Amino acid sequence: MAYSVDYVVRETASNLWRNRLMSLAAVLTIAVSLALVGSALLIKQGVSVATSQWQGGTQLLIFLEPNATKAQTSAINDQLKASSAVKSYFYVNQAASYVEFKRLEANQPDFLSSVTQKDIPPSFRVALKDPAEAAAVGGIFNAQAGVMKVQYNRAAINTMLKISSIAQVVILGLATILLLSASVLILNVIRVAIFSRRREVTVMKLVGATNMFIRIPFMLEGLIQGLAGAIVAGLAVLGVRRLFGYIIHHFKAQLLSSFVLSNHDVLFTELFVLAIGTVVGALGSLLAVRRYLDI
Repeated sequence: MAYSVDYVVRETASNLWRNRLMSLAAVLTIAVSLALVGSALLIKQGVSVATSQWQGGTQLLIFLEPNATKAQTSAINDQLKASSAVKSYFYVNQAASYVEFKRLEANQPDFLSSVTQKDIPPSFRVALKDPAEAAAVGGIFNAQAGVMKVQYNRAAINTMLKISSIAQVVILGLATILLLSASVLILNVIRVAIFSRRREVTVMKLVGATNMFIRIPFMLEGLIQGLAGAIVAGLAVLGVRRLFGYIIHHFKAQLLSSFVLSNHDVLFTELFVLAIGTVVGALGSLLAVRRYLDI
């Protein structure tokens, strides 16, 4: 068994080095395609988080001052209740807002530790009969006592959803084409390796080597290529996540302020990318072995 393991490792490394340019091309193709897949997943997850607070048809957010008085809150509540433009609304107190804040900023522990519940503003979430009136209704409350700011981003959110959906389809389409190309590249790399060692394979068969013993180095070669490409893609996905964070926190993009990706989302994406890379590498090598290795 020790000899078998030594043989597999040595022959796999030899094959990879002998066909290093083609192997590198396969690894880079897998890396690019899986980086696109991972980025599409991050976009989907980020948009889902960013739109969570707008569910139920909310077009208007009225954020109150953290220290707004009960009288000021009641006055705004009465105005909303009496407004003919308002379809429905509900009030989110500081405790509920703080819970939501901790969920959205779960991947920023230093920031979380510096913010207390008293710092988080309560808010009214308002659904309008006509979303086009969001700016006009918001203007009524914007300068009112106890109001910190008013947001009416629904139209922009819808636009972002449409753009992100199109982007995801395009990105996943390109990624699929590249993954198929990577599988073909791996197949060709294994085919060349099999052709270059055809005499050795014949000798091994004559001395009684099992089919699996002959196949393993070739299959492991493709698996390593897929895994290497997936690791590079995983690093690229982490870079995309950092880019999102930089844009949000340094450019203060209002629309993207809740475009937050938790560590759980990123971990899921990384594991998915690694799994797909491994499958692509194994599938390409398996097809090559079944088609070109006559044993």
